[in-house]
Amino acid sequence: MIPPPLAVVPWISNAALFAVIGVVVFIAFVAVARTTSAIAVKAMQRREMRADRAVIAGRALTFILIGLGAVIAIAVGIGSQNVAIAGIVLATIVASFGVQDVLKDYVSGYYVLFERHIKVGDQISIDSFSGEVMEIKLRVTLLRSQSGNQVVVPNSVLFHQPVTIHEKPAAKGPSSAPPA
Repeated sequence: MIPPPLAVVPWISNAALFAVIGVVVFIAFVAVARTTSAIAVKAMQRREMRADRAVIAGRALTFILIGLGAVIAIAVGIGSQNVAIAGIVLATIVASFGVQDVLKDYVSGYYVLFERHIKVGDQISIDSFSGEVMEIKLRVTLLRSQSGNQVVVPNSVLFHQPVTIHEKPAAKGPSSAPPA
């Protein structure tokens, strides 16, 4: 009797061997995910990123790597590449829906900054918000309302909806007075 081609020990079947390899692959991905996450969080904190944002980004990285590891481990355990491809395609679709609004804000931010219709110091009104433009960032524009509150407006709103830019009154000086 000839043992199965992949079996290290003759009484272990190929299916069992693939299952063990799948578990080992998953454990390796968990270890790599935790290590990578810790390194990424420390790097973000060195760059003076807020601690809560760094922790959230680290957890997201861990979740993504463990999810990828689970898909690959299942594919190895079953012995089929179709599972891995389907998992990666599904993860890509989910991620694209998740970042759709953020990407829309960034692309709109490029146009808002490039076209320069709105500048820092302008008084603008959009929907029910109005105020002075304090800062224009790539993803959002910060307004200071009449009551002193800060309003964060996503750039996609500025790009896709009508914005009223209030003109500043012209300064009256001696040259602007009508002749007597």
